[in-house]
This record gives sequence, structure tokens and C-alpha cells, in this order.
Amino acid sequence: MGKTLREHFSMIRTKEEVLANIYDMPMVKSLYDAWKPEEREEFLEICTGAKGVKMLYDSFFKEIMNPEYTPDRLNDFLSLLLAQSVQIRSVLPSDSTRIADESSLLIMDILVELEDGSLANIEVQKIGYYFPETRSACYSADLLLRQYKRIRDEKRRLGKQFSYRDIQPVFVIVLFEESPLPFRQFRDVYRHYSGQKSDTGVILKHPQKFVYLALDVFKEKQDNGDGTIHNRLEAWLTFLCRDEPEWILKLIDEYPDFEPLYEDIYELCRNMEKVMGMFSKELMEMDRNTVKLMIDEMQAEIDQLYGEQNRKAEELRKLVKESEEQSRELEARRKEFEEQSRELEARRKESEEQSRKLEEQAQEIAQLKKMLAEK
Repeated sequence: MGKTLREHFSMIRTKEEVLANIYDMPMVKSLYDAWKPEEREEFLEICTGAKGVKMLYDSFFKEIMNPEYTPDRLNDFLSLLLAQSVQIRSVLPSDSTRIADESSLLIMDILVELEDGSLANIEVQKIGYYFPETRSACYSADLLLRQYKRIRDEKRRLGKQFSYRDIQPVFVIVLFEESPLPFRQFRDVYRHYSGQKSDTGVILKHPQKFVYLALDVFKEKQDNGDGTIHNRLEAWLTFLCRDEPEWILKLIDEYPDFEPLYEDIYELCRNMEKVMGMFSKELMEMDRNTVKLMIDEMQAEIDQLYGEQNRKAEELRKLVKESEEQSRELEARRKEFEEQSRELEARRKESEEQSRKLEEQAQEIAQLKKMLAEK
């Protein structure tokens, strides 16, 4: 029997230790008890190393790959993906007005500015959107316009003339957990690079670039292959989409510099309040997006079956009503957890104050003992 994750990473605790930690904090236990049985089991498997963390969860990805604190990690991944040297200059805020809720299962979205002024939007979709090229084109146009306005305004402040030659490429990078049908037709290709080009062969440097990663195709190819991680890009994809212990151990054996990333993950799992909050957030987001996907599919059926429109419309309204109720319940759970977190923080501060007073008392007793000894 091969080595387990807990044998390799000493900070991973046993199931009994994790449960004892949870049960030792009443409000944390209340959150844990509110999860479904399968959700509790998945959480325990992650914390005990029975399987790895799903790195494509938004909270976990941003914690481990945060370009503000560990820029080298995302720099390395993007450099390999774009086949050019990448240095992230800044992380940009998302524009809440842009293409806000297209009902795809979007589970991660991060916008960065590269060293040369290029913008890159990296997103993960759990289930491929019906029209990824249309969505990507809209995102790309948004990035291009943001860059144009920023450069134009900066030139004006400096009293300089704006030139379209100042515009740098914009990249839309999409990672599919379950890719759309057009990508699944290419069973041996998991990376697709797309850009605009002329039908005559004339070379035009259009700034809009698109990179699609079909992770389900990558996993299937890896499973059907020789069990080898062939290059560093495949190492990153293995890190992002594999949670099987045997693949994690294989990765860190062949690429040891990935080990600190897993160490960060399992150190995070020791902070029970934080990791439960992150996991709970992912569960709520998946619940919300699952309902939205169901609505999309229902609407598609209505459009196809016009003769059944009234019946389907009623079902859709009912589903919307149910989704609104679920959203209210999820919001109530979120507020309850925030209140529990505040209470835990208050208790922690109270405990610290008590510890400080006990320390002062201990010091006073020590001084009295010293005075008595001198007498």
C-alpha cells in the first residue's frame, strides 16, 4: 500500500481530531450540523487527507494562488499557458455592472493586469456555458474598453496624445470543469488558443486573445495515458483539477516545488473556523448556481416547445419562487454564520483578557513569594 497524504503531510489531522475540534466550538458545530450528510463527508475527507482540496473552488484558489501575496504562482501558470513571460502588475476590481449573471456555473473569476499593460481575465466554469464564444467576446470587449479608458485618461493627465498603438492585448482565459460539446469533440486536445485572423493571410495584430482549457478532456487523456505528467503546464493542470491522493503524491514527487502549495492548503485546514467558512461559501454558491442552471434549461425547453409554453412558464415561475426561497435561506445561513463568527471572536478576546489577568496575578504572586523569601 502506497504512502497516504496524512503520512506525507504531518499537519493533516485524523477524522477524530477534526471532529473533536468541531465539537469543541458550539457555533462551528452548529454550522457543520446544518450541512447535508454528503457535504459533511466531503469536508472531512478534505481535512483528513482522504482526498485533496478542489482547487477550482473560488475561495481555495484565491487563498493559495493569491497574486497579491504569492504572485510567482500565478505568474508561472500564466507564463506557461500563454507561452510568454508574465509578471502580474496588479489585481483589478471586478466591474459589478459587466455581464453580471449569465446563469452559467461560474465559480471563480479574477482580473489581473500584466507587466506590459495587458489585461487577463481568468475564470472557471463548472459546467460549460451554452455559448462560451459569445460570452468570451463580451468579456474581451469589456476588457479592451477598460484598458482604452484607463490609457486615454492617463495620457490626458500627463498632457500627452493618446494613440491606439498604446493598447496591449487582452486575454480571456476560461477553465472548464465540464467543457461544452465543441471542445469535447477534440479528445486529445485540452488547450485551445483563439484569436482573430484574416482569410487572406494578411497579418493583423488584433488585441483580443482567448485561451480555453478543457480540464475534463485533460483528465480523461491523463487517465487513458501512461500515468506521466509530461511537462510543467500539465503539472499545474494536475494541481488544479486532481484531488485524488495518488495524483497529488505523484505531482509533488515529480515537481517538488508544488509541495509548499499543498502545505498551505493543509495548514489552512487546521484553522477550522476559516476553512468551514470558505467551504460553506462554496456550498451556497453551488446551490445558487444549480438553481440558475435549472432555470436556464427550463427556459430552453419553453423556447423549443412553443405549444407547451404556458405549462412550462408556470413551472419556471414556480422554480423561480423556489429559488428565491432558497436564496433567502442561504442568506439567513450566511448571516447566522457571520453572527457566530462575531461571537467566537468576542469569546476569543475575552479569553485573551482572562489570560492576561491570570498572568498579572501570577506575576504578583511571584513577587510576594520573593518578598517572603527575602524576609
